[in-house]
Amino acid sequence: MARILISLSLVLLAACSGEIYLRDGVTDGDTFYLADRALEDDDPVLQSWVSYSLSLSACKLQIGGDNPARASSFACESMARRHLLDTWQEQHATYPDAHDRYLDSLAAIRAAGWLDEYVVRFHGRRGWRPPDGTDLRAFRDWRRRHYPALRPQTRIVGSWNYARNVRQLP
Repeated sequence: MARILISLSLVLLAACSGEIYLRDGVTDGDTFYLADRALEDDDPVLQSWVSYSLSLSACKLQIGGDNPARASSFACESMARRHLLDTWQEQHATYPDAHDRYLDSLAAIRAAGWLDEYVVRFHGRRGWRPPDGTDLRAFRDWRRRHYPALRPQTRIVGSWNYARNVRQLP
């Protein structure tokens, strides 16, 4: 199932409406559900977050444990952020007028070579093992010069074990 979700997240040209962000989110369970509207809305920003959500949920299923929804690792978060940015880049090529302050800033952070540090600094959890050579101090200095007002974002499009008005992915 995890491979299906990863493959789907790479090819899925989908998104969801903003109301899903208010209704859904990571809860408890071992099955990730995607709202039907996530397959209908073509907004490039939202499509990028669908990719992130599917990638992250697939990785959490691979980690497993008693509650995959609460599983966490540097590798999962980093991979999902990379999928988010890859999808944003693809969407931006299709919709050149599309802009998003956060996604544009995160793309610049990746282009400057600081994505690992960003993930550790803003999304890190106790017990994570970031890659050797991660330099949080240098990233902090760089970020203060280039993006002093940067606010991290996470949007989960879908939920774990939420079955009302949603369709389970195969």
